[in-house]
Amino acid sequence: MRSQNRFKTLLIAVIFLFFLTNLEAKDKRQKEQRYKIAVIDLMILKRQKISAIPLAKEIGADGLEIDMGGLGKRESFDNKLADAEIRKQYMDKAQQLNLEFCSLAMTGFYAQSFAKREGVDKMVGDCIETMKQMNIKVAFLPLGVQGDLVKNPELRPLIVERLKSVAKIAEKAKVIIGIETALSASEEVKLLKEIGSKSIQVYFNFSNPLEAGRDLYKELEILGKNRICQIHCTDKDGVWLENNTRLDMKKVKSTLDKMGWKGWLVVERSRDASNPRDVQGNFSANTAYLKKIFQ
Repeated sequence: MRSQNRFKTLLIAVIFLFFLTNLEAKDKRQKEQRYKIAVIDLMILKRQKISAIPLAKEIGADGLEIDMGGLGKRESFDNKLADAEIRKQYMDKAQQLNLEFCSLAMTGFYAQSFAKREGVDKMVGDCIETMKQMNIKVAFLPLGVQGDLVKNPELRPLIVERLKSVAKIAEKAKVIIGIETALSASEEVKLLKEIGSKSIQVYFNFSNPLEAGRDLYKELEILGKNRICQIHCTDKDGVWLENNTRLDMKKVKSTLDKMGWKGWLVVERSRDASNPRDVQGNFSANTAYLKKIFQ
């Protein structure tokens, strides 16, 4: 009888060790993954809501990009993560679900003028402080409609001056601010050289060169692996990525592989135009497709 009990105990221990080893191996593979896939809380209709974390997990993502909240006429973002208790809840939930925070997003600047709005240093500074508290290394900063340097080239000196100022804060915090512009890749290279800081890089968005009729794959090569901090890996809304005939994702992967780039591919749009509010359907489909290609 004692022998049988010992055998059962040993068997349970072996089974437990087997599952634990598999779990650790899976966790290690995920951490070492060259390309990771994320979604954005704003685009899955969960802006600054902790429920974005389990939803991102259900969608099948490896991570989440968190928006800093609305800006409007406030002196800074409507950022709930400035509260230490809320930050802790976010971080605990992410750890529980084995989900990472890939970046913070300052999407308020899509509609605001980064060149002319007062208090920009404080706004970006608040974002960087949240990054430090949550151990997030990349922030997304779109120059937006009013900061379009193709349509408003006269704003370039102001924008460069402000990005130089932001770069000093980012350098001190050892984080990266990824900017999205309307410029071509070759012009973005010139802009980055003018700013002169490795803490300011490009947050590449596939839809920008595609909409402008530029060669997406050549643009990636021109920028190179050290100037691209993260990628919004989708096109404008209309069809899912797997049905997009103007975006060859296998060629994207081949290009990034040759460049030696690795990092986060963040699903922004590419929603089915016939059902754009089907969050689960649209983002699960695009996430699954990207994982099939890149992982």
